Amino acid sequence: MPEVLWLRVNGIRHEPPLSAATPLLPYLRNDLRLNGPKYGCGLGSCGACTVLVDDVAARACVLTLADVAGRSVVTLEGLGDIEAPDPVQAAFIAASGGQCGYCLSGMVMTVKALLLQNPSPSDDDVREALRYNLCRCGAHLEILAAARLAAGMSPDTGGDA
Repeated sequence: MPEVLWLRVNGIRHEPPLSAATPLLPYLRNDLRLNGPKYGCGLGSCGACTVLVDDVAARACVLTLADVAGRSVVTLEGLGDIEAPDPVQAAFIAASGGQCGYCLSGMVMTVKALLLQNPSPSDDDVREALRYNLCRCGAHLEILAAARLAAGMSPDTGGDA
C-alpha cells in the first residue's frame, strides 16, 4: 500500500489527493483557498509566493507536495488576522509597508523567517534577507522601516534602501 502524502498547513494536517509532483503554490491557492502567497514569476526569483517551511522562508512556486511532505507550511493567513495580527504583520501596517500589496505577503513571510532565526538582526541582516524579494511599486523604504520595527529596531529609514 502506498504511503499517504500529508503536510501541515497553518497548523492543520492535510492529505492532498494529488500527485506528489503537484506544485505547492497552486495547491495552496486553488485547493486550500489560501491567497496570501501570490504567483509572481513562477521561477522562485521574485518572492511573491514566499511561505515558511519548518520556519524557513521558501518559494512555493518551485516546491512540490513531495518537497513539503510531512513538514509544516505556514502562509500569511497562518500568522494572524485582522483582530490579532502577528507582530510582523502589525509592524508592516504601522509602517505602511506596502503599496500595491503584491509583494507584501512575501516580504512579511521573509521578515518573519528572519526573526525566527535571528531575533535581533542588524540592518544589514534585514537587507540581506529581503534582497531576493522584489517590489515593483517603490515601497522599499517603508518595507525596510516595517522590518526594522518588527525587529525592535528604529524604523528610521534615514538612508538608501
